[in-house]
Amino acid sequence: MVKLTGVRRSAYHLTEPAVQLLVRTGITPNNLSWLGFSIAVGAAVLIATGHLFVAGFVVLAAGFFDMLDGALARRTNRVTSSGAVLDSILDRVSEAVLLLGILIFYLFFSDSRSTLGILLVCLALIGSPLASYIRARAEAIGIECRIGLFTRPERVIVLVVGLLASPINNALIIALAIIATLSFVTAGQRLFYVLKQTRNQRGGG
Repeated sequence: MVKLTGVRRSAYHLTEPAVQLLVRTGITPNNLSWLGFSIAVGAAVLIATGHLFVAGFVVLAAGFFDMLDGALARRTNRVTSSGAVLDSILDRVSEAVLLLGILIFYLFFSDSRSTLGILLVCLALIGSPLASYIRARAEAIGIECRIGLFTRPERVIVLVVGLLASPINNALIIALAIIATLSFVTAGQRLFYVLKQTRNQRGGG
């Protein structure tokens, strides 16, 4: 997981030239958020209809725009609460839409309907938002909760790898298994941390 985090940090450095260009165009961070979401929806359609390899590149493009909106907001001093909420909501919906695309693929368009694939998608649809929700709920009560073995960027990276490697037998199944399992692990880490912090706050009071 350390390696995945390193890839994520390197990717953020790659956004710098694009941000410098976007600053001159007048495009807003919210515009980029909606563009990234639209690309993710397109990727979900590709996945659902069986174009998994191509979808991997499209998901990668959506993830790139997802990084750009925050970077552009910071560069242009347009960081707002409403923008942050919009970005967070679109991120969650994008992830859910991609997983639903995979579910539709396994249900209707896969040559061999995979019961395991369907089960893993369902687990990922529970685990991924759960990990994000625990962090959001913690921060709503004043507890910073940035810990977690497997956050959204890692989930996107693993999904992209699974889609690009989909010509290999069970590559997407393995990616879904990693996403589902480690999402629940991350949710457990965060829940344990938040409960510990709330007990400490009560004790300190």
